[in-house]
Amino acid sequence: IMTTFNTTKEKHLEKLELFTPIVARVHGGSHPEFHQVKDLWDEIRDKSEGAGDQKPELDNEFNQLRQVTDNYTVPEDTCESYEAVYKMLEEVDQAYHA
Repeated sequence: IMTTFNTTKEKHLEKLELFTPIVARVHGGSHPEFHQVKDLWDEIRDKSEGAGDQKPELDNEFNQLRQVTDNYTVPEDTCESYEAVYKMLEEVDQAYHA
């Protein structure tokens, strides 16, 4: 279980680190919820790194993420990077709960 989660997280880590601050800056004004998305991703990343080989306790963060993003529904008026962030986060979420 952890292997899938860690592999998926590592696969998307670099892009999420690059995209989340940019999307927050570009779309944060019209989509203030994205600031929460970025903060939740930062928490997920930090807790995962702090957990080492153990499974981090992330149920709360993923529940909040699904609420904030309306189950990763991409708003109509956003860019491909915004959509990419939601898709990657959804994959990480699914891998965590696999």
